[in-house]
Amino acid sequence: MVANDPRQIINDNPMSARQWIVVVLMIFLNALDGFDVLSSAFAAPGITKEWGIPRSQLGIVLSAELIGMGFGSILLGSLADKIGRKLDMIICLVVMAIGMYMAHAATGVTELTLWRLITGLGIGGMLAATNAVTAEVSSTASRSLAMSLYVIGYPLGGVIGGFAAQGWLLVEYDWRAVFLFGAVVTAVMIPLVMLLVPETPAFFAARRPEGAVAKINKSLRAFGKPQISDLPPVPEQAAKPRVTDILSNPRLRPTTLLLAFGYMFHTLTFYYILKFAVQIVADTGFSQPLAASVLTYANIGGAVGGALFGFLLKKWDIKVPTIVMCILGVLAVAWFGLGHDTLGHWRLAGFFTMFFLNAAIVGYYAAFARGFPAYARATGTGFVLGVGRAGAAGSPIIAGFLFDALGKDQLLAVSLIMCAGALIGAVLVWLVPLHDADEVVAGRA
Repeated sequence: MVANDPRQIINDNPMSARQWIVVVLMIFLNALDGFDVLSSAFAAPGITKEWGIPRSQLGIVLSAELIGMGFGSILLGSLADKIGRKLDMIICLVVMAIGMYMAHAATGVTELTLWRLITGLGIGGMLAATNAVTAEVSSTASRSLAMSLYVIGYPLGGVIGGFAAQGWLLVEYDWRAVFLFGAVVTAVMIPLVMLLVPETPAFFAARRPEGAVAKINKSLRAFGKPQISDLPPVPEQAAKPRVTDILSNPRLRPTTLLLAFGYMFHTLTFYYILKFAVQIVADTGFSQPLAASVLTYANIGGAVGGALFGFLLKKWDIKVPTIVMCILGVLAVAWFGLGHDTLGHWRLAGFFTMFFLNAAIVGYYAAFARGFPAYARATGTGFVLGVGRAGAAGSPIIAGFLFDALGKDQLLAVSLIMCAGALIGAVLVWLVPLHDADEVVAGRA
């Protein structure tokens, strides 16, 4: 516990209004990511109708941004540990705004797929950076709450976007308006990040650039915290930490790999519902706006489940509650797969699938914040999210081919296959050796 360590100052002092403003902005950015990812799902029935594509080809379109997110999480996520979280977020927002705008102007499947892939690059990098910022501007006492609120921003974006899509965009316009709406909102966030988000003291303390103390004090002043005169010395016997430690450090490697593959399998189930729910319900005879409402209710369930689970984590540890949510999510997906006759039942099924599956996502994100040290937090989170996106990207493709192979009427069979991912994810979470990463790196765990 060193008085001139800015990370300890942030950890030990109550949260200021500016810190909460930054957390709220990170929630909004996560919500924006959530809407941008789900925009193709809201647009799916319109795309299918206009271009007459089968479910297997639609699955590729729906996976494009998820594939981009995998690369973006690793490439742009690691960039946040080199150039800073703030600049990385601005770059990601620019990429996302361009990708969304060009997607709305696409004239064919190949062109649309390319721009969704580019949009995903920005989304993936954004998720890694915003997760790191939320953890690094929060005090120890408020970090679990801040992280849980941050995670529910993702389904919240789907809720807001869903109401906009079903009540306005898809009623007054066509599927292209969904992407244009996302481009405009993304562009609006760029000046807000530039004006309101300081670089985190933890980043400067870890990287120690020239003039680090002055830069740290500028951020501490913005957060209303006491300033430092110098930085604590790096122990001479300690090797300089590297972001590659997430895989080369024998104490961090098991955490990294188990979280990465556990998250990957969980997203296989998670994105099956998020990406195919609208198309599934539309194929049962409901109009595109009504089918889109099922995804809106699913995201409401995700937001509620994530929020409640965040408070649960303040009383219990991460592992067991996360495993329970995974298992309940499996049961909910199976119930969704039984099919339903009324829109109300479809909405309720969508609500419960995301209630439990997104609660488990909150558990994963809490594990990311604890599992990686500050100097490699964005890199570690980006790596885990990048590997996880393999499951996310594969989910619509696998589901699409399963539907084509088994038939559209085999919803239960496809759902049972797809829900196996969350079950495997639960097993891998159980095996994660969770410790405080900064303590592990220092050799105190």
